[in-house]
Amino acid sequence: MRFDNSYLRDLPGTFLPLAPAVPPAPEMVVFNAPLAEALGLGPMPEAAGWLSGAALPPGAEPVALAYAGHQFGGFSPQLGDGRAHLLGELIGPDGRRRDLQLKGSGRTPFSRGGDGKAALGPMLREYLVSEAMAALGLPTTRSLAVVATGERILRDGGALPGAVLARVAASHIRIGTFQFLAARGDQEKLATLTRYTLARHYPEAAGAETPALALFDAVAATQARLIAGWMGVGFVHGVMNTDNMALSGETIDYGPCAFLDAYAPGMVFSSIDHQGRYAYANQPLILGWNLARLAEALLPLFAGGEEAAVEIANDRLGRIAGAYRAEWVAVMRAKLGLDGVQEGDGALAEDLLGRMAAGGADWTLTFRRLAGAAGGDDTLLAPLFSGGDGLADWLPRWRARLAPDAAARMARVNPAVIPRNHLVEAALQAATAGDLAPFHALLAEVQRPFAPEAGREAYVLPPPQGFGRYVTYCGT
Repeated sequence: MRFDNSYLRDLPGTFLPLAPAVPPAPEMVVFNAPLAEALGLGPMPEAAGWLSGAALPPGAEPVALAYAGHQFGGFSPQLGDGRAHLLGELIGPDGRRRDLQLKGSGRTPFSRGGDGKAALGPMLREYLVSEAMAALGLPTTRSLAVVATGERILRDGGALPGAVLARVAASHIRIGTFQFLAARGDQEKLATLTRYTLARHYPEAAGAETPALALFDAVAATQARLIAGWMGVGFVHGVMNTDNMALSGETIDYGPCAFLDAYAPGMVFSSIDHQGRYAYANQPLILGWNLARLAEALLPLFAGGEEAAVEIANDRLGRIAGAYRAEWVAVMRAKLGLDGVQEGDGALAEDLLGRMAAGGADWTLTFRRLAGAAGGDDTLLAPLFSGGDGLADWLPRWRARLAPDAAARMARVNPAVIPRNHLVEAALQAATAGDLAPFHALLAEVQRPFAPEAGREAYVLPPPQGFGRYVTYCGT
């Protein structure tokens, strides 16, 4: 492992040096060999120890990162890694810098009463869903390994097998990292963090006259693109707190996440989101809310004094809705196989979504079946709308906008397989009981989401009747 820990050199005071807890009996559960190869990691006989905290790889400098954040709208000036340890930054063969972090690796001073550990099920969930997101082409942190610790972790469901996740990220710099420094009035370090983040993630803007404004613009653009991508695949993050929003533009922290089955704009999967703050349809609104919090943190670094800085921030915030709308319409044009760009494309997509919501049509199947309909086969599409408004008057308007090769294009962007909630739950329950076969079978399928459906129908179809409302938990 080639470590070069630039964050620790450049930003002292934003982390605490701390070794992870040593697990009693580390054992590799799942290892991401293709990702390891991309990172330039050769054979690692010490992998179970290095990726669980039992031993430190040479060059690692473990720390717990400090950050603040708005959690469900309420501000906490100090949060930080309560059960994670950043081992350091790896430089891959491609020259890219990536963080290697352990999650579930023991208590830190930021634990706030938690045990700092993780159970096997939630760590396998993050592995599975993050690798599915990568296969879907969405920016995401990646999972390098899940290592069983040999411990039993006490949760509401009783004593569960413990595990550590090894996570790879472009960085772990969050909106909450900026809020941490802003809450302490440390403008000098805030400026250093701004320059560091630009250099690491947006080097093309590193020479900007006003670095903080350049950073805000870059982050707003990448976040708008990311959330539009989430919406396109029916992904519900579940906990879009500001400490869970990475400035790199990657999806981070797969806690109470899930994918839509039947389309319902207000769908919530998190057990603690009682008001629906982070419901599917609210994710674009929270995008704007979170970016407003980033603008507040950066405000002292905008040019021209407080009044001018507020005016600049308000101008930028006023552009977010339009930028997101443009990204979302682009996603929907691709999903619908539309030819070129027309003003009514967004309305055409919204008309479809209204009909899907009225009948509870399955999100993933609807768009996959539309790809077939673009090729002239409507037979599998009609049953999805039997309980609501049909598509009889929508289909001709859609077909009038289709690109010549729409069917093939749509099949490349509309997945046949996603991590279906009932399959994820069954796989995690089996793994917790000691049977990893369902997990590995599901992982293999979600890693090729756009492949033909033949022979893997069990991974394509919606949950059986009686599965009920799916509820997820953050794992702590």
